[in-house]
Amino acid sequence: MAGRTGIGTRTPLAASGDQAGTSPAAARRRSRNPWMARLESPLAAYYLVLGSTVALATIGLVMVLSSSSVTSLKVNHSSYTIFAKQAMFAAAAIPVAWVASRVPRRVWTALAWPLLVVGFAGLLLVFTPLGISVQGNRNWISVAGFTLQPSEAAKLALVVWGAAVLERKRPMFDRLPHILVPVVPVAGLMLALVLFGNDLGTAMIMMCIVGTLLFVAGAPLRVFALTAGAALAATFLLVTTSANRMHRVQEWLGGGSDNSLSTGWQTLHGKWALATGGWWGVGLGASRQKWSWLPEAHNDFIFAIIGEELGLAGTLAVLALFALLGFGLFRLVLASDDMFVKVATGGVLVWVLGQAVVNVGSVLGVFPVIGVPLPLVSSGGSALMTTLIALGMVLGFARRVPGAPEALASRPGVVRRSLAVLPGARPLPGTRHRSGR
Repeated sequence: MAGRTGIGTRTPLAASGDQAGTSPAAARRRSRNPWMARLESPLAAYYLVLGSTVALATIGLVMVLSSSSVTSLKVNHSSYTIFAKQAMFAAAAIPVAWVASRVPRRVWTALAWPLLVVGFAGLLLVFTPLGISVQGNRNWISVAGFTLQPSEAAKLALVVWGAAVLERKRPMFDRLPHILVPVVPVAGLMLALVLFGNDLGTAMIMMCIVGTLLFVAGAPLRVFALTAGAALAATFLLVTTSANRMHRVQEWLGGGSDNSLSTGWQTLHGKWALATGGWWGVGLGASRQKWSWLPEAHNDFIFAIIGEELGLAGTLAVLALFALLGFGLFRLVLASDDMFVKVATGGVLVWVLGQAVVNVGSVLGVFPVIGVPLPLVSSGGSALMTTLIALGMVLGFARRVPGAPEALASRPGVVRRSLAVLPGARPLPGTRHRSGR
């Protein structure tokens, strides 16, 4: 269709012989470069997403323990309280994410509307007696002693529901109403509930998710011209009509202020933390800024503590892991021949990487501070759990791209490989028996 954009309109990676690695040219490249062979494997996206997710979550637990110890000791009289909650959410999220990776694609489409209802219900609970305000944002609820953020679950619901609806309506994209309805009105209502809680940062991430869902599905360019213009106008209005947001923007433009009552205090001390870390950092646990100098050191500004304690090497390692995660997700979008998988994976890609870019940019002073945590790394149980579930869903998609099931079936499990090296063990089927040394 003329004027249609999006990754969804292009030839899938698996449909092209050279790109899928089946052409003679691809075979020659693999023979010259083993790494190219690994990247061209149907399981490349699976292992990239799995490896980077595990690494980022592990780094996150270590850095939450380090960065929260002082605040936790001051507030809870124990250096491990905040870390213990984060570790508990991680322990609960891992099996749920594993289950999500085994859920068939048809089940996700069947869950689209129930997830949307649950997402809206959670956002409405914020305005009941269960809702609590944190630093002016009413975006949390307190249940059984735990503080949860329903907007994180709403992101997952928006991705799954939007992908299911857009896949079904894509044959009707020649008519503008079918492109916009019901995705844009429903997403707009969800954004309105988030904004009523005064959380502009989360609303902006959700706007990016909706735009990505439409782009990957193949919406025409004129749709983005209309929606982007409306989004920019709404953002400008929301910023200019809020004294707190305007003050944040003014502090950002002014470079920050060394005043504990100023919103520029965080950015300034975040930069000082990064500068103090130098190349290799002051050492794990040795941060000075976390001693009540840098607010939210274990949450929104954990990247600054990583830079202070682990240096430039640590921050570059974290950024490289996010780049690998993004590359794995993008490769899955290209490799899959299923429109639902493409759209949902694209939504998760922008959700995680977009939030990471905004968080790191806020710490560096590139963007105003809008209170967006670093995915998989920052403290926050509900954010960690929903992000791991979303990535678990994506891992399930990656296991089912063309060629991946056969590749997984041909590889022996870890236990079988370990047993095969024991003395007197018989060789695994399909392998050569090595005798001697």
